[in-house]
Amino acid sequence: MTANNIIQKISVCFAIVALSTSALYSQSLEQKAAQIHKNFFTIDTHNDTALHINNPEAEYRVAKGQVTFPMMKEGGLDAALFAIYIGQKERDDQSLLMATQYVSDNLSRFRKYVEDYKGVSIAYNSDDLLRNKKEGITSVVFAIENGYAIGKDISNLERFRDMGVRAITLCHNLNNDICDASMDKVPEHNGLSPFGELVVKEMNRLGIIIDVSHASTESVFDILKVSSKPIMASHSGVWAIKNHNRNLKDEEIKAIAKAGGLIQVATGRFFLSELPKESVTVAHIADHIDYVKNLVGIQHVGIGTDFDGGGGVVGMENVSKMKNLTIELLKRGYTPEELEMFWGGNFIKFLKVQNL
Repeated sequence: MTANNIIQKISVCFAIVALSTSALYSQSLEQKAAQIHKNFFTIDTHNDTALHINNPEAEYRVAKGQVTFPMMKEGGLDAALFAIYIGQKERDDQSLLMATQYVSDNLSRFRKYVEDYKGVSIAYNSDDLLRNKKEGITSVVFAIENGYAIGKDISNLERFRDMGVRAITLCHNLNNDICDASMDKVPEHNGLSPFGELVVKEMNRLGIIIDVSHASTESVFDILKVSSKPIMASHSGVWAIKNHNRNLKDEEIKAIAKAGGLIQVATGRFFLSELPKESVTVAHIADHIDYVKNLVGIQHVGIGTDFDGGGGVVGMENVSKMKNLTIELLKRGYTPEELEMFWGGNFIKFLKVQNL
């Protein structure tokens, strides 16, 4: 055997060992991720699945079917905030009345769907979420996306609370009677309106989480001044990484965190990167998570996928693949303790401050 042959055989052996080590490393990460999702409570603070379940034949501008209860089990996700989204229309009395009725109707229909589904339960507070986790039950938390549904009648807040709603995104892409939106071109209230101040105070009183995703920077700071409780951005990205009006600037992230609030990173490609859709991966979600963690601490960051509302990337196309994000964070050196906080521990503490 020549010296060259010996060197080639040694090289092949090293290559086999390297491949085996890589496979074992990958398997180890998958096992660690599975164990983390088994041991720790996990929650996604925003999806748009409820309307699709209620109205499967409707036409939608984004892909649907990213969330089902079996897929949540597969992905190791214990709970999610299921939002009833309502788009902005006219703001006259009749249109607002119709908006309130539309959301009420969809809440009732979705409640029946959940109540009829074995192994799934509506959760109203932190005790419900933790008990359901222990018993292997998937939790559904009711939310509303767009305070437009409240109209100009503040009593609708108590109406929705009594229907089980525990979080409301104060606006969507257009200004409403509560506050200015980040995507609207012309400010109307220069932040929070006088009615909006009453809404914030009433939500504090009722124990409804204030969600500032979609709100303008001025609105966020006004809300922080008025709210006696921490607030949440349920599905937002980082402006410093991707200059998108829906994303949070550093000063917003710091202010929300200083008040004890949460920044829940969204997974929509348009929030994450300028790259084409096929090039945006789980790593880009992790980049935004890293940024928030490094800026304000792991205790203020979580995940709000926006699945069925434009969320999803390569490697985490739907809720069945949530563990891939855990694997990516493990690769980056996140400890089990940090992942426990990220996946749900932060949200449980946040709920307790809300007296929920």
